[in-house]
Amino acid sequence: MLINFFYTLRAAKLPVSIKEYLLLLEGLKAGVIGPSVDDFYYLARTTLVKDEAHFDKFDRAFGAYFKGVELLTDFAQDVPLEWLRKTLELELSAEDKAAIEKMGWDELMETLKKRFEEQKERHEGGNRMIGTGGTSPFGAYGYNPQGIRIGQDKGRNKSAVKVWDQRAYKDYDDTKELGTRNIKVALRRLRRFAREGAEDELDLDGTIHRTAANAGMLDIKMQAERHNKVKVLLLMDVGGTMDEHIHRVEELFSATKSELKHLEFYYFHNCVYDFMWKNNRRRFSEKFATWDVIRKYNKDYKLIFVGDATMSPYEILQPGGSVEYNNEEPGAEWLQRLTHAFPRFAWINPEPQGVWQYRQSISVIQQLMNQRMFPLTLAGLEGAMRLLSK
Repeated sequence: MLINFFYTLRAAKLPVSIKEYLLLLEGLKAGVIGPSVDDFYYLARTTLVKDEAHFDKFDRAFGAYFKGVELLTDFAQDVPLEWLRKTLELELSAEDKAAIEKMGWDELMETLKKRFEEQKERHEGGNRMIGTGGTSPFGAYGYNPQGIRIGQDKGRNKSAVKVWDQRAYKDYDDTKELGTRNIKVALRRLRRFAREGAEDELDLDGTIHRTAANAGMLDIKMQAERHNKVKVLLLMDVGGTMDEHIHRVEELFSATKSELKHLEFYYFHNCVYDFMWKNNRRRFSEKFATWDVIRKYNKDYKLIFVGDATMSPYEILQPGGSVEYNNEEPGAEWLQRLTHAFPRFAWINPEPQGVWQYRQSISVIQQLMNQRMFPLTLAGLEGAMRLLSK
């Protein structure tokens, strides 16, 4: 009954074989899992996918085949899901939004604590309790210029101070085929060639010179190949508002990996704090301390941030401002440490440059980057590469 599922995976360019498909059937026949879509998902992924780089493709193919089947996730939070059931979505005018008062950081956190103690039932359309479709700072599908998003599937106004959900991010696909070669051409401005390795390339000028000196007897001279010696440390924002820019960031990531031999990359979310990661599925279990990253790489590495810099300003300036955990030091401190450790740095922003002036957090990041922020356009990439190559 799963033959069509097998063909769906093959159509998604996943390298699954008949042997792996039969192994999946054997596992089902042996009853190693219960009657659960979640259990089947993990069994199928374990038996059919041998490389973590293909997990994202598998997830998309799995969702396409079993469309309509929702995977339930236990967020292990104390907020009843019934309180967050979406039945309306608030739409306000610009005047209405301007009239809603902002809370400060300390007041926001203290008020949330009180709401948890007070609230006993679901609320909708209000301005005070944890609910939906209102102007309260706590809940989903409403509006508040500085609130805590609880139970909403994705960001809408890009102004949440914290997000009360466990979210799964996808690694960027570095094998993605580019729709254009222009990004690679822009990256080639960042080059410094040197010869290294075994002598396996013909030195034409040297061969001619030695042959002439040898009275016309052919005397071949070999030399090492020329390689780009530029070293790049790439730090990429992932998840949240960056989901809107996945396609272009994957193009940039793919081009960077193909053009640069000495490339190291890490992920962060919104702003860099005391740790980063290389695998989004294990970002809390396989963390890399930012201090260790700073100490590991020399100053000759060129530092490139890729992110939309769109977040609450608290996430940059406030201890505990991260939407995911209570960071002891503000993100601004870590950004300054990184840019001090790697003097040649730039920030690539996929957000349209026309909206930068309307985002307070982008203005803050620009100041921390000494105005070295460039749009993710061909002109922007060329400008960033010119700056980094100096």
